[in-house]
This record gives sequence, structure tokens and C-alpha cells, in this order.
Amino acid sequence: MANQRMTQTQLVKELALKCEVNNKAAKGFLEELAKLAIGEVKKNGVFVLPGIGRLVRVDRKARTGRNPATGEAIKIPAKKVVKFRVAKAAKDAIVPPKKK
Repeated sequence: MANQRMTQTQLVKELALKCEVNNKAAKGFLEELAKLAIGEVKKNGVFVLPGIGRLVRVDRKARTGRNPATGEAIKIPAKKVVKFRVAKAAKDAIVPPKKK
């Protein structure tokens, strides 16, 4: 189990430890950050977390697709989706760029 992802409880404990606050305050911070991010994306279409990335609302156009089972052409309606774009600083810290 070397590739175990961090759970919400572990994240709250780590945040509380680093910020020298109790677990309840750390959990409240994360909940408020999520509410703020959702509200900003609904209102302005973008929410930026400096050094990490941005949540962006994107309008997808209607298009023609294929039913994979039958190969029949189908119409896919236009819709709005939310994407997360990783900041260059975070990307370079996690996966360093190749040297030429």
C-alpha cells in the first residue's frame, strides 16, 4: 500500500498541525474554501488558488458523436463543465521539465 492517497481526515490533521489551530478550525477552513470556490466559479466563471491552479467553467459546443456499440451518429448537446487547470509552478514542482 505504498500509493495511499491522503484522506480528508489526514488533510485536516496536517493542516491543523501546520497552522497551529485545532482540527475543527482546519475543517471549517476547508469547508469555507470549497464554498467560496463554488460561489466564485458560479458567479465569475473562474476561481484561482495561487500556486496550485484554477477552477474554470467552460462552455462546450454541441457536437456529433458516435454510439460505440452501434457506430450510429448521435447529437451531443451543448453544456457547461468545470475544469481544473494546474498552475505552472505546481506542475514544474511535481514533474520537473526536461532539460534540453
